[in-house]
Amino acid sequence: MQGTTIGVAVIGHAFMGAVHSHAWRNVHRFFGLAWQPRQVVLAGRDRARTQAAADKMGWPEVTTDWTSLLERSDVDVIDICTPGDSHADMAIAALAAGKHVICEKPLANTLAEAERMASAAAEAAERGVRAMVAFNYRRVPALAFARRLVADGRLGELRHVRATYLQDWLANPDAPMSWRLRKEHAGSGALGDIGAHIVDATQFVTGEPIEGVSALTDTFVRRRPGTATGNGRLEDVTVDDCALFHGRLRSGAVASFEATRYALGRKNSMRLELNGSRGSLAFDFESMNELHFHDGTNPDPEAGFRRILVTEPEHPYLEAWWPPGHPLGYEHTFTHEIADFLTALADGSQPRPDFADGLRVQRVLDAVQRSAANSSQWTAVDAAPTTVGSR
Repeated sequence: MQGTTIGVAVIGHAFMGAVHSHAWRNVHRFFGLAWQPRQVVLAGRDRARTQAAADKMGWPEVTTDWTSLLERSDVDVIDICTPGDSHADMAIAALAAGKHVICEKPLANTLAEAERMASAAAEAAERGVRAMVAFNYRRVPALAFARRLVADGRLGELRHVRATYLQDWLANPDAPMSWRLRKEHAGSGALGDIGAHIVDATQFVTGEPIEGVSALTDTFVRRRPGTATGNGRLEDVTVDDCALFHGRLRSGAVASFEATRYALGRKNSMRLELNGSRGSLAFDFESMNELHFHDGTNPDPEAGFRRILVTEPEHPYLEAWWPPGHPLGYEHTFTHEIADFLTALADGSQPRPDFADGLRVQRVLDAVQRSAANSSQWTAVDAAPTTVGSR
């Protein structure tokens, strides 16, 4: 670290690498930060593609050897935007080298890997080295405001949670294979890719862990045109296409979850609804600047959900942005994530969600897989020592 700047390296330059790069490039222009990021180097497997991405996203240097980042004195933070099969090795090595780490979700491909990562992060924290897992939906202002309403008791005793994440990009059976459809790279399919988000969002907004599940998963298209062979030969899909499960929170509230990439017409519909003894709230990411709230204490003639446009400066994160009524977009959630991360580093505090929170999500994913493999038998989620509701 040099003065008030902090050197950053990003590993990966595709979808997640691009949106993280956008956040690193712009965060200090909107948020008053004690430490400002300095883009140092972008890492990728193919030099030509990595260089093209670096030119586009403002990285002055590239490397095809991510391990070289560990020895660089000008790199203080390593941001991991790669498929899940590389998360454990990269994060553990970076923490051991004294680098702060941001790692994309889900934390790992397996529970064993996630446990190793959380243990490494806990040890690094004792040396002042911090780690955060990138569940960006916590930084949607409407969901952060929903968390505030729940914490303030506006919903009363929580009774029901309904969480869905619906996409349709795999509905065409002729869509080609990708790394997201191979278990050795992705760990799981819809469950880990998008189901992890609604598990974390539920635990974040409610402030409660999921303690048990009953689940089923399915794969609708089991073979797809291969991309590696180049000859049109079909390859096996080795992950789930959808995951459905019921759960129970620590308070006793019941919850239902659905994650699928086969919901025709739904592009990125991440929905969350909570019902309590005093009120309800509902959110849909396809209308990400809105939160619907029902105050059950109002008299019946006035009852009903009301739409809250979450663009006021008093709402979470909004003071840094535009005048009321001017909506934000997907990319802003990552800018908020980086702002929170840098603020925690400057304060010497633990950024959230940390690897312990990521492990909590991984334990739920693992319980879902075990339940689905055992005829939907009720399966307990192993306990993990973490406070799930903190920002």
